[in-house]
Amino acid sequence: MANVRNRSRLTGPAAVAAALALAAAGCTGGGGGGGTGAGGVWEECESDPNTCNSGERADGGEITWVVSDFPGAWTTVSPEGGSVYTLQMLSGIVPSTGQWAPDGETYEFNMDLLAEEPELVSEDPFTFSFTFADGAEWDDGTPIGADDAIATVKMSTSDEEGWCEGCRSRQPGIYDDVDEMEASEDGKTVTFTLKDGRANPEWRGFLDAHQIAGGILPAHLAEEQGYDLDEPADVGAYFEWLNETVPEYSGGPYTIVEGDLETQVIMEPNENWYGEVQPTLDTVIVQFNDNENSWVPALTNGEIDGGNPAKINDDVIEQLRGMPEVSVDVGPGASWEHIDLNTENEWLQDVELRRAVFTAIDAQEIVERSYGTAYPEVQRKTNHTFAADSPHHEDLFGDSPQGTGDAEEAARILEEAGYEIVDGTLERDGEQVGPFRLRATADQVRQDSLQIIQSHLEEIGVATEIEAINDLGGVLGDQDYDIVQFGWSTSPWFLINPGQQWHSGSGSNFGGLDVPEVDEALDRMGTATTLEEAAEYANDAGRLVVDQAYVLPLADEPRYSFVTDGFTNIRDNRQHSLRATYNIGEWGTVAN
Repeated sequence: MANVRNRSRLTGPAAVAAALALAAAGCTGGGGGGGTGAGGVWEECESDPNTCNSGERADGGEITWVVSDFPGAWTTVSPEGGSVYTLQMLSGIVPSTGQWAPDGETYEFNMDLLAEEPELVSEDPFTFSFTFADGAEWDDGTPIGADDAIATVKMSTSDEEGWCEGCRSRQPGIYDDVDEMEASEDGKTVTFTLKDGRANPEWRGFLDAHQIAGGILPAHLAEEQGYDLDEPADVGAYFEWLNETVPEYSGGPYTIVEGDLETQVIMEPNENWYGEVQPTLDTVIVQFNDNENSWVPALTNGEIDGGNPAKINDDVIEQLRGMPEVSVDVGPGASWEHIDLNTENEWLQDVELRRAVFTAIDAQEIVERSYGTAYPEVQRKTNHTFAADSPHHEDLFGDSPQGTGDAEEAARILEEAGYEIVDGTLERDGEQVGPFRLRATADQVRQDSLQIIQSHLEEIGVATEIEAINDLGGVLGDQDYDIVQFGWSTSPWFLINPGQQWHSGSGSNFGGLDVPEVDEALDRMGTATTLEEAAEYANDAGRLVVDQAYVLPLADEPRYSFVTDGFTNIRDNRQHSLRATYNIGEWGTVAN
């Protein structure tokens, strides 16, 4: 998003939130052009993560940035669009009220969009407001304001709240807490009042780049399409229209001039961009390419200029480090890899079978073989929400055999539950269990991981069929798997994450977990007035999820990025789903 004019190092609850990042805050391990280890243009990122590779920009230029998989839709609110790939595609298009800087400690409000910092109006009822700048407008000249914020929140809620009929929100939690939304000051201020007893200690980020929509979606286009956003059915219809339609709107420094979800989008500067820092690149091409082996040849041939892949690949990193005039950065990120089970599968709906499956899987072996070469410090993750260095971390798997690879214990669990292994095949009542479809995206790390999982499950007679995914959002949204491995990309904010992943009413609870006790623990997070209290409830819910054998965490993943020389103001932001594209409006070619 755009550069902001004030950067505030938060104290109180927001500072605590920063400490709860799912990985270490600072940049580390900047590799170097030509494999020298000097760090190239990112040499200073370890000591100065927020401004490294800064410099004067020349007018003009073009960049092609590779995104390592395919977006599933044109907005990120839907389950199929809810991926980092969609978010990165829309970077520079969707305006937001703020975001975390690369150090994971500094929160930057977007003072191009906002007239003033958000205000906490009342703690009882919990009420807060955002006021938009007079000059902030969509690319067609329509002011950005309260109507846009209200429409975005409506489309982010679940059907039961009555704001929208059929919006299919993948993450309704904090938005379902809203009781009233009011526009004032000629539509420039929006005030949100939460339901009685509900609170949100992360309220400052309610409309920021880390939330469900990646910011704020336009309201004014609804009327042009014949939708009345006071009517819940029309809100749902507009949701689908935005989800399926190439954005011709922009509230950021760039506009999409052409593109599709299968190859790339091409962006050019937004002529009506209201921000203080103007874009200088003539063209930004965001290319979708999940073929890791093609990136180095494409870089060599000048077909791409950089990227921030979602997965580590040792071979690609070593090749990149051997290339002159290419900088590589590797370090911990705020994303975590995990294995999920489909609880609505006819066999996996049995919690005892799920416990046995997770017990047979050796998480530490997967972690070491997946990430140990590129980042030897990586460890098995033992808490879904908090990293090991968080003050709120608890080892939720301490008394559980899940993730240990103990085939004998897994067999004991199965035997007690009425299963038996006959000639190497798991059966119950004479019928074979499975085989199960074991799925992940086509990148090498995940495909290697699936092979390891397959071998672990063979030890308890469970057959699996490995299938690669080329549309992660679609597969998850359609629940088109039995066992799946993927990652959650997070930020220093944590409040929304457990509810998004496990609540029975969430569109991102892909495997269909429906346990009242889990929902109750998650609902209590919405009553917490401090982050400490919310963290306690998150751990309560996590323990219940372990008991249900629904999600097996693997690791807080390391991340890498690469860029050719000649570009300035590009740096990775591993605390952000947008990664290096978080400041895309500031990118440019180096001025001579």
